[in-house]
Amino acid sequence: MNGVPGASGTQCSAAQQTAATVGPVTALVERLGYGPGDRVLVLSCAELGVFHAGNIAIYESLRNGTATTATLLVPAPWARGAAAQYRGEDIGVGLTLNAEHDLYRWGPITHAPSLLDGDGGFPRTAADLWDHADIDEVHRECRAQLERAIYWGFDVSHLDAHLDAVQLKPEFFDVFLDLAEEFRLPLRLPDAGCNASLASRSEPSRPSAASSHRTVSSKPEAPAASSLANRPSSAGPVSRHS
Repeated sequence: MNGVPGASGTQCSAAQQTAATVGPVTALVERLGYGPGDRVLVLSCAELGVFHAGNIAIYESLRNGTATTATLLVPAPWARGAAAQYRGEDIGVGLTLNAEHDLYRWGPITHAPSLLDGDGGFPRTAADLWDHADIDEVHRECRAQLERAIYWGFDVSHLDAHLDAVQLKPEFFDVFLDLAEEFRLPLRLPDAGCNASLASRSEPSRPSAASSHRTVSSKPEAPAASSLANRPSSAGPVSRHS
């Protein structure tokens, strides 16, 4: 009988010690230095590197404080031009496995036959990509895009995905998560569903620096201001497509 209280006491002490070492979970806005009830808008410019005019507009927005961050598409035609204009702005990499335009095309920077469509560029849709992509070629291509951005001199701030193609399919999402862990980068997710996927697939030791974002249109019938009016406090980034 004397041994039971002692064992029980030891167990309680261990439990108390464990509880004492677990810190409170904070929202992303709190980690950025804001209060838990604050609304914080992170305005992200998508598709840096696609058009020359887009590069100029994006860098101007970043430098005059209109925008907060941008995402580079490494395989896009004007990505090298974007690298030449880079002056230390907050730039992430949007892993790119699609080229959605009919007459304006780009393709992989590695030898990746399974990532090509019939006219020699990336598939136009995520569904087409998923139908025939080899996952090893996906991993090699995505890694090469991230490495090239670093080689060009970008201090990559986060990881994203063009058209959400590597975020919405489980085996592709594993590539996304593996690269974020390897390069120690926060990753951006399109919605709460992907956050749930991340939580279910992550091990305790894996990074969890992820934020969901919402895309708003710059068309007159869907102005950004009205799109943001009903967003809750502690909201994540917003991507703006022109």
